[in-house]
Amino acid sequence: MYANDYADDLTATVRYALETTRAVAACPFHPQVTIRVGDDAAEGHAFERAKRIVKSDGTTWTLQVLREEFREQLGEAADGQCPRCAGSIDPRL
Repeated sequence: MYANDYADDLTATVRYALETTRAVAACPFHPQVTIRVGDDAAEGHAFERAKRIVKSDGTTWTLQVLREEFREQLGEAADGQCPRCAGSIDPRL
């Protein structure tokens, strides 16, 4: 997928930036679980990438809106490991 595929959806834009810079990852056993890798440089790179994604009308997202969405998505992500895997003997459960 290309950045332009996400440009008009703020949530998708931020997720694209976080995933493509490897600031977050999906659990291989629970793909609905997002894991925050904890790499400050990757998160900063993701923010810079998202700032530069141009919407179809030629504008970019405002910095405040981007900050809020980054804060929300990173706040919802699990820190370092999947909580479902951590509490299970068999991570596929």
